[in-house]
Amino acid sequence: MTSIDQDQLILNVDDTDASRYAKSRILTRAGFRVIEAATGAEAISKARGEKPALMLLDVKLPDINGFEVCRQLKDNTDTKTILVLQTSASYIGTSDKIRALEGGADNYLFEPIEPEELVANVRALLRLGHVERELREVDRRKDEFLAVLAHELRNPLGPIRNAVELMRSLDPNDRAAHDQAHQTILRQTEHMVRLVDDLLDVARISQGKLLLQRHPVELRGIIDAAIETARPMIEARQHKLAAQLPEEEVWIDGDGVRLSQTICNVLNNAAKFTRQGGEIELSAERRGDTVCIQVRDNGIGIPPEHLDRIFSMFAQAGHSTDRVKDGLGIGLSLSKTLIELHDGTITAYSEGVDRGSRFEICLPLLARAPAENQTSAPESAAGKQAYRILVVDDNYDAAEIISELLRLSGHEVMTVHTGNDALAQAAGFRPDIAILDLGLPDMDGTMVAAKLRQTPEAANASLIALTGYGKQADIERTRAAGFDDHLVKPVKFDHLIDTISRLRRAGA
Repeated sequence: MTSIDQDQLILNVDDTDASRYAKSRILTRAGFRVIEAATGAEAISKARGEKPALMLLDVKLPDINGFEVCRQLKDNTDTKTILVLQTSASYIGTSDKIRALEGGADNYLFEPIEPEELVANVRALLRLGHVERELREVDRRKDEFLAVLAHELRNPLGPIRNAVELMRSLDPNDRAAHDQAHQTILRQTEHMVRLVDDLLDVARISQGKLLLQRHPVELRGIIDAAIETARPMIEARQHKLAAQLPEEEVWIDGDGVRLSQTICNVLNNAAKFTRQGGEIELSAERRGDTVCIQVRDNGIGIPPEHLDRIFSMFAQAGHSTDRVKDGLGIGLSLSKTLIELHDGTITAYSEGVDRGSRFEICLPLLARAPAENQTSAPESAAGKQAYRILVVDDNYDAAEIISELLRLSGHEVMTVHTGNDALAQAAGFRPDIAILDLGLPDMDGTMVAAKLRQTPEAANASLIALTGYGKQADIERTRAAGFDDHLVKPVKFDHLIDTISRLRRAGA
């Protein structure tokens, strides 16, 4: 007996008592719940009231024939999802079966029917019905997600546009007002970048292409980075955050960036679903060969029926009336995937609505701390030396902004917007660095890179791909074309400067 057998209700419709009794007995013994009807009108009434998963429908009825009953069910919004398995001992021609199927029946059997055949057909249809319901639910959640995505992407655009308009009207000497507008643009841009990054992570996960950069990492550094990232939202909602961590070092074999992202997602979730002025506690403790990180809040809680699906993609279990950003509903799903990729677990607990929530992340510990020379990677510092930099991008605004920032940093910059112009100017400009977009109007950026490598004046230049294409295949393509690094738009300017300095030091 399957769980589907136990959960689904079947309406058995037949005006012959003996036949109806026999089919009901077969289905009941197979584990199904069965109700009965003897006429077409009774069948339609019970279908609307009882909402069976499947109707076993004889064609020959005393009032309305089964073909018409099926048509009425399928034409009604409330009953159209009920599966219909039509049976008949009288209408046994191919044309009868075709008429039934074209009228909306999901299958058609000629009587007499062997008990095993009847049960097998019912179970097969219920499996199909289960899949259809899942697909409808996925489609519904997709529509909700697209609506939320449009809302979340529009939210930052308003402040950005208004800040730009404000800066045009401000007194050029009012440095404080300009700085405030500038910070608004930076905050809202960072919010949009996080949304896009989450969407890209979802795509990588669905394609099985999310890769971890695992190495020994210390827990405190991971948690400190997560708190620092989540702090603006926590402070904006005036929450109190208390953290309690082990005094000794705790080492994990993991991707520090991804683990910090996961803990930050949980902290942000606690901040969003806790009313202003709430309390959030973060703690970590060793349990045998694992370390468990807990985030507690006194927020709106999670209804018991939602605990099982809180980590599903696009799921959002509740709404706090004073919350500005609901997010896309993918943060916890990403967190679950990332933790499982680290051989860990993440679990949600709540005693119900307005009783707060607790999330627990458990990860395996390293058997021993790494050697001292493995504990940290060297940090890159922005260099002071000025370079000749060629910027190639057909987006005029993007190219000019990057170029102007580089000039303000002391570099000599030439800006062009096509591949041919880049090749034409490279000989005279002799760039130390070339920053290339890939989607140029006249030729692909990889072709420009290959031709620059063949030019004596630019053969030793460091080539940086700055593009919106960020899949692993794109990175491999630029590496094969001779690029020294691959940066995905939008890139933080400090990161671009660090990349330039690192590449030139390596070249030197």
